[in-house]
Parts: sequence; C-alpha cells; structure tokens
Amino acid sequence: MNGASRIRRKEILRWAGCALAVAACAWPTRALAASDGDLLERHTLTRGFRSGQPVNIALPNDGREVLFLRSGPRDRAQSLWAWDVATGVEHEVATSPRLTAGAAETLTPEERARRERLRQTARGLTAFQLSRDGQLVLVPYSGRLFLLSRPGYQARELGGAGLPPAADARLSPDGRSVALVRANEMRVLDVASGAERVIASPESAGVTWGLPEFVAQEEMDRFDGHWWSPDSRWLVVQRTDHAGMEQLQIVDPSNPTKAPEVNPYPRPGERNADVRLAVFPASGGAPVWVDWDHDAWPYLCRVHWLETGPLTIQVMDRRQQQTSLLSVDPATGRTAPVLGERDAAWINLYQGTPRWLADGKSFLWITERDDTGPQLDLQLADATSRRLTPAGLRVHELLAVDETRRVAYVSASDEPTETHVWAVDLKKPGKARRLGQERGVEAGVFSNNAASRVRSLRPEQGAPRWIVEDASERKLGELRSVAEAPGVEPNVEWTRVGHDSLRAFIVRPRDFQAGRRYPVVDWAYAGPHSQRVVRAGRQYLLEQWLADQGFIVVTVDGRGTPGRGRSFERAIRGDLIGPALADHRTAIAELCARHIEMDGARVGALGWSFGGYYAAQAVEWAPDVYRAAVAGAPVVDWHDYDTFYTERYLGVPPADSAAYTRSSVLLKAGELSRPLLIVHGTADDNVYFVNSLKLCAALNRAGRKYEFLPLPGQTHVVSAPEQVRQYYMRALEFLKRELGGVSDEAPPRP
Repeated sequence: MNGASRIRRKEILRWAGCALAVAACAWPTRALAASDGDLLERHTLTRGFRSGQPVNIALPNDGREVLFLRSGPRDRAQSLWAWDVATGVEHEVATSPRLTAGAAETLTPEERARRERLRQTARGLTAFQLSRDGQLVLVPYSGRLFLLSRPGYQARELGGAGLPPAADARLSPDGRSVALVRANEMRVLDVASGAERVIASPESAGVTWGLPEFVAQEEMDRFDGHWWSPDSRWLVVQRTDHAGMEQLQIVDPSNPTKAPEVNPYPRPGERNADVRLAVFPASGGAPVWVDWDHDAWPYLCRVHWLETGPLTIQVMDRRQQQTSLLSVDPATGRTAPVLGERDAAWINLYQGTPRWLADGKSFLWITERDDTGPQLDLQLADATSRRLTPAGLRVHELLAVDETRRVAYVSASDEPTETHVWAVDLKKPGKARRLGQERGVEAGVFSNNAASRVRSLRPEQGAPRWIVEDASERKLGELRSVAEAPGVEPNVEWTRVGHDSLRAFIVRPRDFQAGRRYPVVDWAYAGPHSQRVVRAGRQYLLEQWLADQGFIVVTVDGRGTPGRGRSFERAIRGDLIGPALADHRTAIAELCARHIEMDGARVGALGWSFGGYYAAQAVEWAPDVYRAAVAGAPVVDWHDYDTFYTERYLGVPPADSAAYTRSSVLLKAGELSRPLLIVHGTADDNVYFVNSLKLCAALNRAGRKYEFLPLPGQTHVVSAPEQVRQYYMRALEFLKRELGGVSDEAPPRP
C-alpha cells in the first residue's frame, strides 16, 4: 500500500513479477486452445509479459540517444541499451556479466528491502544514472559501482576492493564525485582518483546516514536520503535514528536455526524514526544542521535543491493535516516558511513539486483545494498564486518544465480511468492540451532540458508503446519491446454504476454463452491511492484467465479511490471498510440486475494486501452478498500497519482508537458464516504475518471454519514459482468449489 498520489508501482499487487511453471488448470470449463491454454503459465514466466519491455528510460540533453534497461522475454536479468535517435538503431551497451566478469549477484539486506519497497522483481542491472551533461553513466550492481563514458561506453569500476557494498550512489552534477552509503556511513568518492572519504558515520547502533527511512520509501514514495547542491560543493544528508522504535522480528519457521530478521517498524501511535538533515561540505568537514520544529513537523516528505531556487524541504505534521514548505539557508541551517497548507482530512503528496522557475522567486506547486483538482498552481513571489490547469483536470505529477516555450508537462486525468501527458501553458491560466489522443494510460519521461521525451502508452486494447518525440511533438521513432505477446486480448467491458457513477469493469470468458449463468468474482482492491479500473486492457490478463475458468470477474473503484475529487477520496476518513463495502454492494447488485448472465447468488471476493483486507471484511459484513472469499496478505488489525499510511486515514491512537476498532477485521471475525481462504507470506515485512495469525486465532476462539495457506519464506511480493502456483491453484479450486460452475438455470423472476 502506498500514500503517494500518483498511480504507479503499487496500484495493486498483481503477481506480475512472479516467475513459475505450472501445469494446465485442473478445473477448466472447456478445453482451451493450444494457443491460449497456458496463459497463466506464460504470464508468470514473463513477469506479466513485462519482461522484454524498456524500463528506467533516460534521455541525455544532447538528444542523440535514449537509454533504457531491458531483459529478454523470459529473462529477469536486465541490461543497459541505447537507442540512436538519428538512425533508430539500438545496441546493448552493458550487461552485468560483462561488467563483473560473470560474478554472481549478491544483495545486502538494505538493497533487498529497497527492491521490496519498489516492488522490483527484475535482476541484473536495475538502475543507472546520467550525469548532468550526459557524458557519464553510473551503473550500480551487486554493491559495486561502474562508470561508463558516452558515446563509446567504456566502463571502469569505482571504489577499491574489500569495501562494504555501496548503496544509493549518486553522481554529483559536475560528474566529478559520487555520493554513496557504505555500512550506514555517508561517503564521497572522487571519480578521477577513486579515493573515498567518509562524510558522516553512525554515532551509535540504530543510526544511519544517507538512507531514507521505511515510511519514506513505503508510503511517501521518497527513495532519496542525500542530495547534491547544484554546484556539487555540498551534500544534504539525512540522519535517521531508530532508537526507541519497536523492533519487529521475522522468523522463518521452515529454518529454525536461522536468526530472526529484526526491523524497526513504526506502528500507529508508536514512535517513528527520528529524521534530521545536515549540510556537509563535499570535501569533508563539520555539518550545518537544518533547523525546523521536529516536534511539530516530524515527517520529512520532500527535499529539492535546483539551480533555479533555494534548498527547499517539505515537512508534515504527525496527523498529516498540515504541511509546510520551507526554504533553507545552507550556510546557517535556518529555515523560513514559503507555503503552508491544511486539510481537515489529510494532505496528499505529489511528485515533481515544488519546481522553482528561472527567476528564483516563483515556483510550480500541486495542490488540492476542492473537488475540481488536484491542480497545478503558479506560486508567485508576492505569496499569491495562479491556477494553471482547468477545473476537472486532475494532476498527478509534474513531469517537466520547458521555460523557453513557457510550458509545463504534467501527468493528469480528465476521466478517472485514463491518465495522459498534458502540456500546460505557463502564460495563459486554464489552457492545457493533451499530447496523445489514444485511449489508455500514459506516462512520460523527459530530458532535463525538456527538448526530448518518451511517451509510453498502455492502450485500451493492444500492446504498450514507447514513442520518442521532440519538443515540437515530432515523432522520432519508438523504443522496441521484445516482450512475449500474450496471444490474448482481455474481453473487458468498462462501465459505470450507481448514482455516483462509479467506474467498474466486467471481464467475461472468451467462450461466453448468452443465456447461461456464471458465478461472479469481485477481484477487489477497494483501498485508497489505487485504482483497479483503468482503460489499459492488457492489465487484466489474469482476470481473463480466471474468467476463462468459468467466472465473470468484476470490480469497482468506490469511494476512497483517487481521480474523482477531494470529497470522493476522503469519504473513508475514520472508516476504511464502510464506504468501500457499501459501494461494492451497490455495484454488484446493479451489475447483476443489468446482466442476467451474472448470478448474484454466487458472488465471491478475491484480493491481495488492501484487497485481501476487503475480501475478509466482505464475507464478515456482507454474507448476503458474498458467498466466499480469498484474502491474500490482509491487514487484519490496523494497529499492526505503519504510522504514515494508517494514521492518515484513521487518526492517531489512542485518541482515535474507535476508528481502528470500526475498521478491524477482528470486530466481526467471530460471526464468520461464509467460507474464507487466508493466504500470507511468512516473511512479509510490509503486512506482517502476525495479521493473518491474529485472524486465525480469533476464528479458532469462535470455533469458525476457514482455510489457511501460508507461503513459507515469501514477502509481500511473492516470487517463488512453487508458492505462486499454490496460491493460484488453491484460490481457483476454492472458488470453483464454493461458487460452482456455469449453470443453465434461468435467473429468478423479478
């Protein structure tokens, strides 16, 4: 789950990153054709058909190439590629075996945790960074650092032998130094000589330098823990002290000799990590501490230091109802307020802002004042603001600014099921233009000078595309995907239901027969900051696989989901289940009445993470609607999730304990009367395994029947093939058994 407002890495855990080989389903409703009968197997072998697609795209300012990572179609090991703009020819410029002479990849616990936060399932080269002038490429791999020089891409390793693994390495803007973390120490490496100097060392156990804390990564979408000054002379470094925090342990029951993994984890009402900032000379020396009221503003949400403006930080109060944007004097550490916001429910976080403009006095800011936003504002030097985007265009992220053309590029939606790249006029408020015209979900990556971009599109139907364009919108070509084609286009119907015009989808079997009755599966997420209903057809390949086994799969984006305005999203404040359940009940009733093939007497719920929470609540609170449920990795007791996510919606206990009780799966566990299958990874460090164990204990005390599938050693992102196989096959067998198959029975008369 995630608190960032834009929809990207954790919309819902879709198992796309899991690789496995499975036999054909043992409970088919028909004999599937040879071309599509292995859809589930191929989906998992290809990481959801994403292996082979270009990712981590970067564009040098010279406009000559586009760099990206890509693996083979059934390979998780990515390599670095360059696409030549002039010729349209691509070539592979770096692979992990070539960089390391075939040395095996090893991951530190910190790197494994970081990849878990990123939901990253690829291997090989998983990140790279361009220098500001685009001449150097920094490539980290297995705790080692490699520097490539363009255009020839000659590589050399940085750092000496025998050093602790490097983490979170970042090139200085001038390309002469690399800031990195080793063993929780902040260091600076000189590119020319390879020498390293320690900038800051932990003073005690539990202290880290240069790394973001858990909630920054998991909930704020902030993965930086240090920042270069524009002139490369200074480093802003995060110091994190975990002293006094609860330590949660992950024990591997299948390996009782293995020592427990111990993690500081901030549960609601408990202590958070203490986060401070210090400005260090890059050449070494005493720090200047950044001074703000940490008691009033304990959360450090954003740090920006651009050439066009001051060092700026965004901080937030514990209840997340107030935020303050502060400018920082790096010489003294003193801060001054730039902007403040309040919201009676909570404040969302956005990417890309604040963005200071060339005058150094005005900046762009995304704010959400009413139901017509979020909007892009121009904040002026006299503390007034000007709305730039029209009402109803909901901005998710600021992507780039082209001050020469006086245009800003944003990711935004004028229809909740679609996201596109929009050009916003900086001179004429209210004037915005969508770049692409195809229906679907777009994203954009720009060069630093906004002279070129790659606009990616997941269309309503068909394969995704990566279109290279210049600033005048001239198409320069397309990046090539070598991903395996699924051979199937999901049979998706997007629709609207209820008086709130809730967005929903229906996926029918490809051999659907009118006049027959099908059991219904509500494949839900139903939680905040995530949409399940988007016009990207191939996102629903797993739903199509399940439908082909004899179901009609549906879901709905009810209140609490983004894209519909402030009031719609914040309707869940203080109650995470009531509004969602009411909207799903309304949607299912209306859909079953509208489509006689949907058997409203045989409805099941299926979900993971918040969707698992919803599925468990569905059979407890609405047994009249839901006949059975599969709850994967459910948050059972919100006291056991993290502070930043949970307190945003339910408040801070003990003062707001009633909201936690109202939203708990344990409240009605003793009344369970419908079949429930619980699934959970024993090594989950996001939704800890204790959640499902608490539910099992409550059901045992009440004498209720249920089924439980533990996934030994698996985290929130399940990756072991045999564990994924067990999940899908057990879920399918369970739903077939409890909901039955396709029926010729006539629907009841109204």
